[in-house]
Amino acid sequence: IPVKDYYQFVSVFTSTIRSEVDIPLNSDTYVASLKKWQSSHQSLQEALTTYENLPDTTKAFQQWLKSKTPEKVATSDWNTLNVVKTTSDQAATTLTPQTDGAILASGKAPAKETYTLTTKPGAQAIHSVRIEALTHSSMNRQGPGRASNGNFSLTDLKIFASSPEKEKQDIKIISAQTTHEQNKTNLSAVSSFDSDPNSSGWAVDAGGIGKDQAIVFKLSEPLVTREQTTLEFQLRFHTNTQHSLGRFRISISDKTAPPVEVGDGKNLQIEKALKALLTGRLTEERRKPLLKLFRQNDPHWNQLNEAVNKSLTSKPQALNTKVQVTSEGFSPTKHHADGRGFPHFYPQTHFLSRGDPKQKKGIADPNYLQVLMRNGKSGDHWKEERPVDWTRTSYRRRSLANWITDPENGAGHLLARVAVNRLWHHHFGQGIVATPNDFGLQGALPTHPKLLDFLAQRLITSGWNIKAIHREILLSATWLQSSEPSAEKNAIDPTNKFLWRFTPRRLEAEVIRDSILAASGQLDTTMFGPGTLDESHRRRSIYFMIKRSRLIPIMQVFDQPEPLVSQGSRPSTTIAPQALLFMNNPQLVKWARGLAENLDANQPDEAIRQLYLRTLTREPTPTDLTNSRAFFDSQSTSYSKDKNAVQLALADLCQVMLSLNEFIYLP
Repeated sequence: IPVKDYYQFVSVFTSTIRSEVDIPLNSDTYVASLKKWQSSHQSLQEALTTYENLPDTTKAFQQWLKSKTPEKVATSDWNTLNVVKTTSDQAATTLTPQTDGAILASGKAPAKETYTLTTKPGAQAIHSVRIEALTHSSMNRQGPGRASNGNFSLTDLKIFASSPEKEKQDIKIISAQTTHEQNKTNLSAVSSFDSDPNSSGWAVDAGGIGKDQAIVFKLSEPLVTREQTTLEFQLRFHTNTQHSLGRFRISISDKTAPPVEVGDGKNLQIEKALKALLTGRLTEERRKPLLKLFRQNDPHWNQLNEAVNKSLTSKPQALNTKVQVTSEGFSPTKHHADGRGFPHFYPQTHFLSRGDPKQKKGIADPNYLQVLMRNGKSGDHWKEERPVDWTRTSYRRRSLANWITDPENGAGHLLARVAVNRLWHHHFGQGIVATPNDFGLQGALPTHPKLLDFLAQRLITSGWNIKAIHREILLSATWLQSSEPSAEKNAIDPTNKFLWRFTPRRLEAEVIRDSILAASGQLDTTMFGPGTLDESHRRRSIYFMIKRSRLIPIMQVFDQPEPLVSQGSRPSTTIAPQALLFMNNPQLVKWARGLAENLDANQPDEAIRQLYLRTLTREPTPTDLTNSRAFFDSQSTSYSKDKNAVQLALADLCQVMLSLNEFIYLP
C-alpha cells in the first residue's frame, strides 16, 4: 500500500477527538412519568391560551391601549434583551424565557455546564451589558444559583456579534462592577472574564444568597449593531459543582456609566412600541411587546402563567450518565499533555518526509486506500456533504462509512469477511481465518473459504444485520456438535482444524467472574456509570478500570488481554495460580458463602440439587449426588464444634462447584 494512501486515510480522522458527554437514559419509569407530566402541562397551557383568546381579554387590551396607562411606563437606562434562542450544553437543563425577560433554568443541575443565548438587539450603540442574577422559589434558599446552598459561580462570559455582512467577532470586556461579590480575589466580578477558565468566577456567597444581584460589564469600545446583528452570550459555569445560574436576565445600555442595580425588566422593544403608540403609528409588530406588558399587569393571566412555569420546573428529568465519545465538535478530554503544548488534534494532516513532523510536504486531503477502491471509483464517489445548518462534524467519517460498507466499489467485501470471521471466532474460539487481525498474505489461509464467503454474503444481503449471522451460526449443525473425542478423527485432524467436533474452551476472565457472581445471586446488573478498581464490587467485570499499576488479579490470572494495543484473539493458558486462586482467594470464598446463603443447608440433598442447577445448569447424576453428599457430611463433621457447621460445610461445597472445569469451560 503506498505511503500516500496511509496519510490520506489518516486525514479522515484529523479533527476527531475523545470527549465525555452526558446522555439521558430513558427508563420505563421516566417515560411513564414524562407522559403523565405532558398531559398535565398541556392542560395548563391550554387554559392559558384559552384565556388569552377570550373576546373579553382582547377587548380589555384595546381599552388599556386607549387609556393613559401605557404612557405611565417609565423609561430606563437599561433595555432587557428579548432572547430568541436559549440552550445548555447539558441535556438535563431546560432554559425557559419568562414574561419579565428573565430566563429560568429547570431540571437537575449538572456538575458543569454552559448556557448559550442568542438575541437580536436592533440598531443601537452598546456600551455596557448587565446580567441580573434573580431569586426564584424553585431554588435552594431562593437562589439565585442552583447550588445546594443557593450560590452560583459565573466562570466566564463570552460575547460574540455577527451579521450577514460581518463574520463572528469576539467582543472584549475591560471591566466589571457588581452589587455583591463573594471576595476580592478569585470569586469577584473581574473573575468572570479573566484568563482562568476553571477555578475563578463571580459568586455571591458571604451575604448575597437569597437576594437579587447584578453585574455590569463595560465593553472596550461601543458595539454598534444593526437590525440584522445577532448577539450570542456564552455563560460558562465550571468553577464549582452545580454552580450555574437558576434565574437571570440580560440587559444592554447605550450609557457610558449606567447604574449598577437590579432592574425591572423593561426592554427596548417596549420603549419603541410606546413611542409608536403615542404617535399613532402602532403596527401589529409593535403591539406584541405592549401585549406582554399588559399581561404582566393582569392578575388572572399571571396566575395561569405562574401555573405553567411552575409545571415546567417539575418536568421529569431523565437519568443522565457520562459516556466517552469519539467525535468532532466536543470539548476534548483532559490529559497529562495539556500543559506541554500538545494540541488535542491538528487542524490538518501533512505528508511528512521520512515521518519527521518538521519536514512537511503538503496537505494530505482525506481519501481511502486505492487497493480497496474498485471499478474506477475515486474518493469523491463516497463523499457526503454535511447539511447547510450542521456545524459540529465534518461528515468525513460518514463518507468513510459509505466507502467501507460498499461491497461493489469499496471495502465492503473485505469488511464483511473480517466481521463474520470475528463472529465465528467468538463462538468457536478460532476463526475460519486463524489470524483475525491479518487477512493479508502473511496471515493464515481460511480453513473453509466457501463458508467464509457464504457468511460474508449473508451479512451483506441482510443489511449488515449482525444478529442474522449469530442466528445462522447457532442454528448450524457445526455448532450443535458434541465435544466427545474420537480416536479415528483425532488421528486425521488432531487440532480440530476442520471442526469435526466442538472444541471445549475456557470462558474469558470477565465471564468467569460474572458467572460466579450470577450463580451466587450477588451480581449487580446496573448499567452505565463510572468504572472502579474495587475488586469486591459486584457489577459486571466490564466496569473495571484499566490502570497499569493496579491490575486486577483475577483478571490477570485468566489472561485478560493487554489493553494498549489491538487484540485479535486472547490466549488461554493453564497455570497453577488459576487453581490456587479458586482455593485461596478471599473474594471467591466470600462469593461461595454468598451462594450457600441462597440454599437451605438443613435439606442437604435439595441444596445439592439446587447448587448443580445454579452452577452447572443441570441436574446432578446419582454419582454426583452421592459424592457431593459425602463431601458435605465430611465437612460438617470437621466443623462440629462450630454452631454454623452445616452452613460452613455447604459453603465449602459451593466453592468446590465453582472450581470445577465444567463451570468455567464451554463443553
